[in-house]
Amino acid sequence: MIAGIGVDIVDVPRFGRQLEKTPRLHERLFTEVERGLPLRSLAARFAAKEAIAKALGAPAGMNWQDCSIIKNQAGDPQIHVVGTVAEASAQRGITSWHLSMSHDGDMAIAMVVAERS
Repeated sequence: MIAGIGVDIVDVPRFGRQLEKTPRLHERLFTEVERGLPLRSLAARFAAKEAIAKALGAPAGMNWQDCSIIKNQAGDPQIHVVGTVAEASAQRGITSWHLSMSHDGDMAIAMVVAERS
């Protein structure tokens, strides 16, 4: 059963300017593993994190470090949650996540579906 959905789109150049303008933003939004990725990939991951927040109903106190987008062995993006995001997920009975991300030109987009068994 679907517990929540979320979608977000990011203007990549604008996002890049924000990261340059506020250097600590890079560390606040992304886990250590994510930080070395190219700007387009970071923008898609930020869109995914925003979509996750929307699927959770935008809970207060969500820590961006408690959510990361990693690749499985096949190279597909997977959502990994801990801490505040895992707690919000558990409160809503979420047992699995589905994620699709894409970027083209100056835009990056992500769609998330939160599922409960």
